[in-house]
Amino acid sequence: MNPDIPLQLLGGITAREFLRDYWQKKPLLIRQAIPDFESPIDADELAGLALEEEVESRLVIEHGERPWELRRGPFAEDAFSTLPEREWTLLVQAVDQFVPEVAELLEHFRFLPSWRIDDVMISFAAPGGSVGPHFDNYDVFLLQAQGKRNWKIGQMCNSESPLLQHADLRILAEFEESAEWVLEPGDMLYLPPRLAHFGIAEDDCMTYSVGFRAPSAAEVLTHFTDFLSQYLTDEERYTDADAQPVSDPHQIQGDALDRLKGLLAEHMSDERMLLTWFGQFMTEPRYPELVAGEELGEEDFINSLQDGAILVRNPSARLAWSEVDDDVLLFASGQSRYLPGKLRELLKLVCSADALHSENLGEWLADEDGRDLLCELVKQGSLGFADE
Repeated sequence: MNPDIPLQLLGGITAREFLRDYWQKKPLLIRQAIPDFESPIDADELAGLALEEEVESRLVIEHGERPWELRRGPFAEDAFSTLPEREWTLLVQAVDQFVPEVAELLEHFRFLPSWRIDDVMISFAAPGGSVGPHFDNYDVFLLQAQGKRNWKIGQMCNSESPLLQHADLRILAEFEESAEWVLEPGDMLYLPPRLAHFGIAEDDCMTYSVGFRAPSAAEVLTHFTDFLSQYLTDEERYTDADAQPVSDPHQIQGDALDRLKGLLAEHMSDERMLLTWFGQFMTEPRYPELVAGEELGEEDFINSLQDGAILVRNPSARLAWSEVDDDVLLFASGQSRYLPGKLRELLKLVCSADALHSENLGEWLADEDGRDLLCELVKQGSLGFADE
């Protein structure tokens, strides 16, 4: 995608301008970002997804058994028949993993790294429905898909911002409105992290939320050090060779901290290890149980492709790649594998193509490393045959 071509999705500005002026800085309202947008899923189908065990869903009822009552799915079939006429919202996570037509929406956002995109959450709200004024710690695009929603934006927030006392929802106790818009189907609102916002349905309305992965510093430190510890031996310890006599045996001297920092820096600055961890962490699937492969012999695999079989990405899989010296590194649903640099174009194809078959794979099926990689991705579950 050319970053200097104006995009309808961004209101006629270029991807470069959007990233420079708005991304993680300030909100952007885009009228008719996707002109005449029609949701590929209706309210009844969304409610049907909320009945499924493997789908993450929630109901927020503003005036339920208690203020801002939260109910978690999966729901029984009669759960929606007892709801009030107003002021409730159904939220369903990762609809893109279950409805291919919703996943296609993400093609509009290819000016951003695919490994940064988390999921497409869809909410349906009855008139007056809302989840209260709140803020997120990640970027989000809010695309109106049905009906009208009133959006108010407020102040920038942080962990010190006062919240209502609620066991499950992070609702702001104070909201300082700075702007207000009504969005209709096809309109979209971009919000940077930590900006307070408050959406209220004006009628039966549906909103798509494209959210982004943004690991916290605590997550990075915790998960990376856990990853590193797998590769460290028990003999690697704090040492103080050439230490000098101390005048006070109870004092921790500055040189002790220098040695400790050296021990940490030796491993924390290993860029190859950091890249390997980061790629695995950012491609971990939201629902790992849905990424399940099958035992398959390479000969049967090749024969299937030659007979016209088509490979597609598992909707729950996440793929990315990187370069390391002369090699390439593939990240597939939380796992990684170093591969020879000659497979670079195959990795690009695997990560980007809607379907893989004998025609676009071509010479890669004659390459031993290429065949092995494709077969292993099927066994791992990131790829699968279309008829399955």
